[in-house]
Amino acid sequence: AASSSEDSDTSTSTTVTSPLHGALDRFAQFFIAPLFLSSTLDRELRAVDSENKKNLQSDTWRLSQLKKSLSNPKHPFHHFSTGNLQTLKEEPLKRGVKIRDEFIQFHDRQYSANRMKLVVLGRQNLDEMEDWVGDLFAGVVNKDLPPNRWDGVQPYSEKELLTQVFAKPVMDTRLLEIYFPYQDEEEMYTTQPSRYISHLIGHEGPGSILSYLKAKGWANGLSAGAAPVCSGTAFFTISIKLTEDGLKVYDEVVKVIFQYISLIKEAPPQQWIFDEVKGMTEVDFKFREKTPATSFTSRLSSIMQKPLPRDWLLSGTSVLRKFDPEAITKALSYVRPDNYRLTLVSQTFPGDWNQKEKWYGTEYRVETIPQDFQAAVREAAQTTSKTRIQALHLPHRNEFIPTNLTVEKKEVAEPAKAPRLIRNDEAVRTWWKKDDRFWVPKGNVSITLRSPLAKATPETSVKANLYCELVRDALEEYSYDAEIAGLDFQLSSYTMGLDIEVGGYSDKMAVLLEKVLVSMRDLEVKEDRFKIIKERVLRGLRNWDFQQPYRQVGDFTRWLGSEKGWITDQYLAEVIPLTAQDIRTFYPQILGQMHIELLAHGNILKEDARRMTDLVESILKPRVLPKSQWQIRRNLLLPPGSDFTYRRTLGNAANVNHCIEYYLHVGSLADQPLKARLLLLGQMTEEIGFDQLRTKEQLGYIVFTGAKFAATTMGYR
Repeated sequence: AASSSEDSDTSTSTTVTSPLHGALDRFAQFFIAPLFLSSTLDRELRAVDSENKKNLQSDTWRLSQLKKSLSNPKHPFHHFSTGNLQTLKEEPLKRGVKIRDEFIQFHDRQYSANRMKLVVLGRQNLDEMEDWVGDLFAGVVNKDLPPNRWDGVQPYSEKELLTQVFAKPVMDTRLLEIYFPYQDEEEMYTTQPSRYISHLIGHEGPGSILSYLKAKGWANGLSAGAAPVCSGTAFFTISIKLTEDGLKVYDEVVKVIFQYISLIKEAPPQQWIFDEVKGMTEVDFKFREKTPATSFTSRLSSIMQKPLPRDWLLSGTSVLRKFDPEAITKALSYVRPDNYRLTLVSQTFPGDWNQKEKWYGTEYRVETIPQDFQAAVREAAQTTSKTRIQALHLPHRNEFIPTNLTVEKKEVAEPAKAPRLIRNDEAVRTWWKKDDRFWVPKGNVSITLRSPLAKATPETSVKANLYCELVRDALEEYSYDAEIAGLDFQLSSYTMGLDIEVGGYSDKMAVLLEKVLVSMRDLEVKEDRFKIIKERVLRGLRNWDFQQPYRQVGDFTRWLGSEKGWITDQYLAEVIPLTAQDIRTFYPQILGQMHIELLAHGNILKEDARRMTDLVESILKPRVLPKSQWQIRRNLLLPPGSDFTYRRTLGNAANVNHCIEYYLHVGSLADQPLKARLLLLGQMTEEIGFDQLRTKEQLGYIVFTGAKFAATTMGYR
């Protein structure tokens, strides 16, 4: 959009030099007097078409549109979500539609001050910014339009309910999704009953749906929750990542879910469960970190559209406020065996897809759920404590919920700029930096277990990766309580060795770290879990070729510039023959000799940092790794005047998109003045590059320009 105002400066702007004021002035004119220039209209339509083409091979977009296309045609949810040149230009022109006039009429019909919310975040005082807004946005017309609502029609009518959809994805994915038409909770901002239900159905601890399905070897992941469709309606969705065996018995998986739903309905809603969730929402809001200005203002303007009390806008719906058992019971009434649609996503099952979705070409089949399956689900939904699977039960009280949120605050003349080295010997190096700026009860511990074995060859790389995956899998039930209590861990392998990250509320951090270390040391590589994890890793490697091209190209640039590295094809060849015994043999070797380096930062005392260092040493007991065996990360230098081209054919022949990354070597990453100039150049050219390559030349929808850093070198892309 562009402004048609010949003199958009106001009396105020002649004395105001703030860039924010100028930006607000231009922004206001988009809504007061948009041009919809004929000369730029075609360019914008093609930009939308380019975005749509970018998504044609994306399973996220394909499955989302399939869900829409198979919904009630009378509801706007059924429509094509993005549009393309066919729908926005070619077909309208055939019907004699004047496209520019349609845009102007749409603006006249739908844009009104009473439908809009504005958030301005600036360094100026509130009175000054309020004056600016009153002055600059006064021309936005209030047409007193009513809000758009679709209360008389639902996305799923009786025709769409109790049907099952089989969809073939682009990537090798196995997914079971159950959609329940659900109530609009916009007015229920104090109680949000769906949060109670999703907490229980989506739980991953002992007694949960996922715990049982994993034990059976049927699933790897589960999520659940309500999401609004539009004013007046929503979906409650349960999504399960299936294993190969789970795909074969997806009907049994559905029955397990409904048995657990019957368990939730069996007793009145439990206040202690609600209070745990409510307590963590309050703690998380109290200690929420600042977000970038753009995301903060965007999120807040969206929240302002909701009927929340104005003094609750910052917390919005992130905080639970009131336990309402009646509201929870009513919400549960939507999650029943006559009110759902089932979608099964797989490249192999059932194999006889007989239709193609109009906009993305997704192959699918839709049919009524067989009567015997419906009857089995109804029976599962009516089970009692005597007939239900005994392994299913409600979660226990969460021992990871932080109880000590105090912060030792000491005034400092100036915050420390770097961590202190508090231990340095041949076995260990420990760095520590107490938080002296934010004073929140959070911390981060980063541990590098330095070992040349982790990335010595493609074979050791995939072994190290599988080992980390198996440890995370073994800890999933235990660590879930920590995760929902604001404390998480990551374990991964990289060039230098193994990396452990523990972050969140510092109260129980050492407890989680100890459990992670013990699990690493005592990992039992079970044949059934190894088979499932290996298959998941294999699918991930095979699916890599089906990512968007712009996501692939950066990996090739990094690989080509590294002294030593490998790509997916090489990893894939090494994973296929691996056995569980290979991992049992490998991981004691990598843990047996390492150098430990630890950084503790945040609400962590020096003594605690030392104790956590001792914990790593005492549990893993590695031999000292000589410094001569430490891995060194290095990059190849491009000779002056060189011009190299690497071409790669996309693995997905159906993808109409391409990508080019043009990289100019600048120099050594250690050259700080040069690095500063490179960053400045990147900032100066970011908008220019985007405008030239995307807007004017329309070479592609995704455009990046700026600095690119490697281990020891840097350049401009």
